[in-house]
Amino acid sequence: MNKEIIPVFLGADLNCYNFARAFHEAYGVKSYAFGRYEISATKYSKIINFKVVPDIDNEDTMIRELTAFAKEHEGARLFLFGCTDDYAAMIIRKKGELPQYIAPSPSADLYTSIQKKAEFYEVCEKYGIPYPDTVVLSKVPSVDEVGAEALGFEYPIVVKPSSSVDYWKFPFDGMKKVYFATDAEDTVRIAKEIYGAGYPDKLILQKIIHGGDSHMRVLTAFSDENGKVRAMCLGHTMIEEHTPKGLGNHAAIVTEPVTDYAFAENIKRMLEDLGYTGFSNFDIKYTGEGDDFRVFEINLRQGRSNFYVTACGMNIARLAVEKYTDGGDDCTLNDNVHFWHFVPASVAFEYTEDKELVKRAKELRKAKKSTSSLLYKFDLTMNPLRTVCVLEMLRRQKKKFKVYYPKNSI
Repeated sequence: MNKEIIPVFLGADLNCYNFARAFHEAYGVKSYAFGRYEISATKYSKIINFKVVPDIDNEDTMIRELTAFAKEHEGARLFLFGCTDDYAAMIIRKKGELPQYIAPSPSADLYTSIQKKAEFYEVCEKYGIPYPDTVVLSKVPSVDEVGAEALGFEYPIVVKPSSSVDYWKFPFDGMKKVYFATDAEDTVRIAKEIYGAGYPDKLILQKIIHGGDSHMRVLTAFSDENGKVRAMCLGHTMIEEHTPKGLGNHAAIVTEPVTDYAFAENIKRMLEDLGYTGFSNFDIKYTGEGDDFRVFEINLRQGRSNFYVTACGMNIARLAVEKYTDGGDDCTLNDNVHFWHFVPASVAFEYTEDKELVKRAKELRKAKKSTSSLLYKFDLTMNPLRTVCVLEMLRRQKKKFKVYYPKNSI
């Protein structure tokens, strides 16, 4: 524990900045990040040393760069994390070739069984974890095959890739994170676009769960090297991003006690039975009926909005450094309530449809129980370039919500 702690990230997005800030707050250390290009979320930061490697998403390049970095920092405790699905997958597949690093993440065998949504839903069935009504495609269907009667649920429906890792490797014009099909012909058209671009895996067709962003919940868990869940934190989403490629990214969250939600215990049991290790992140939506919550997916990494966990008192850097290999079996279930936001607070208040949730967030802000990821005093002080960059990011968020936020949520 007395060795120098050095966090290393693949990726340069908000996920990276959130985690780097957690490490800086906990240990006062600077993080190192590798990415294909600079991104405003981490640009001009004093807490991140960023290196552009145009082909860092190539596994051979990743191994070469990380091995060289480890040689330059012999004797330090190197912690390695991926900040996107693709980078996380690379680390999971290759961490056996990077013994110099502590990489809290699941095994490669487990990755192949739950990373893809279709396979994940099969695991959910076993543990009584509800998910939306779903039909799985493996090729472009005929119109008859995806009619409402054949699907068993009415249009409009959700269409999305089972494997987001594979999906983003085959870009095309008009590419979106999630699609909404209005009828069977629309579903066929979307499938043709996706498969026509070269996507090799399954497609998910899903019944829409009605309700706006504030029906969403996000659950983050941390499991140690022995597969014991050591921490869980639940967030009640206020708003999400709505740009075509950012749809579903959390923009503002109010944390809530984990024990208020019955599904958390089933998820904990599933993770421990699977022997899962590292961070896991779940997207969940409330149907509006009783205690009916449906799980959409599992992310095999910390979520992009991970600072909502740190902000409420569960610093995720401390979890990784102090809990992963300590051999303990305690599990902390967060019960602190905190308002976290990436977008300006005014945007969260304006666009959140649940006005009781807005009232709660405003009360938390007044009580100084609120945190903005980007407004980190240490990083902005005597750093005019970072300050201008952050202010411009926040300004653009106001414009993005004005342009993209739906007037009537589904």
